[in-house]
Amino acid sequence: MKIDGKAYRSVWRAPESPAVQIVDQTRLPHRFEVLTLTTSAAVAHAIRTMQVRGAPLIGACGAYGLALALGEDPGDAALESAYATLNATRPTAVNLRWGLDRVRAAVRPLAAAERAAAAYRVADTIADEDVAINAAIGRHGLALITAIAGRSPGRTVNVLTHCNAGWLATVDWGTATAPIYMAHDAGIDIHVWVDETRPRNQGAALTAWELGRHGVKHTLVADNAGGHLMQHGLVDLCLVGTDRVTRTGDVCNKIGTYLKALAARDNNVPFYVCLPSPTIDWRVADGLAEIPIEQRSAREVTHISGRTADGEIVEVELPPVGTPARNDAFDVTPARLVTGLVTERGVCPATAAGLAGLFPGEAAGPPA
Repeated sequence: MKIDGKAYRSVWRAPESPAVQIVDQTRLPHRFEVLTLTTSAAVAHAIRTMQVRGAPLIGACGAYGLALALGEDPGDAALESAYATLNATRPTAVNLRWGLDRVRAAVRPLAAAERAAAAYRVADTIADEDVAINAAIGRHGLALITAIAGRSPGRTVNVLTHCNAGWLATVDWGTATAPIYMAHDAGIDIHVWVDETRPRNQGAALTAWELGRHGVKHTLVADNAGGHLMQHGLVDLCLVGTDRVTRTGDVCNKIGTYLKALAARDNNVPFYVCLPSPTIDWRVADGLAEIPIEQRSAREVTHISGRTADGEIVEVELPPVGTPARNDAFDVTPARLVTGLVTERGVCPATAAGLAGLFPGEAAGPPA
């Protein structure tokens, strides 16, 4: 994607250096800053504090973090220590563990002197694959938007999304936004309802910023407005991302997704989840019972930051001082509420059979 005419990914190798660079997402939308991460600890901090976030992106960043660790110390003990530290930064998204597992499996058989270079090659491959996967998701999702546009020529296609499943959440393109960008670029009249996505406001801060920079029509709405918009026929399609999908089609995504799915079902609005295959956790069948839900700081609920009229970025407290708050970062949408899953291999029902039809090898599991 492009920012002021310059192409960017969300993570990339620093030139002539083992370091990696990221867009600091905690500074957006009011400041655009690039951070250079030179250690595995710095990568862990960036993931934990959500300077980088989004399941596919933290999978790639975790892989680079393990490569940085091996550059510091290629021994087995250091490998396992860095793996554990990075894996503990965000417990819900399965891509992080997947990226770390992939690097660890590749370097374990190697001599110590070969490990760091091999880890970087694997991390680079993960990043490149993510871009290709998301582009494929975009093409399959574009067909859904094109079909809606074809049924009502001359009318704007209205899409509702939640949180940020854009290029900032991946290495490039995004998951739920990839079809939107492709539809816009193809000349389809498309408009996006952007949920603010409390408490961290990823919709207001990140999705709105992305769409605006790309020139896509969009309107920011309060999280509670989605059902009302659907009741009045103002939403043609819901497109969301996900941090983990079970082998049976349950979807774990940013808190509030479940409520959108309920409203969509009640109003006969198609509700699609866009995901790369590394987000499927083939070991898990019951999302409600088996997916750990990250509990984040209550301060994210009680405080909010923004820009004042004179351009200063400030944080303010919302409730009465001392008010307790709970901050569940994700919820689980049961498969029965999901119209379909949009993957790099196509669109399928949110069922075990649907996923197995697209990914028969993975669904079967490893050989006994």
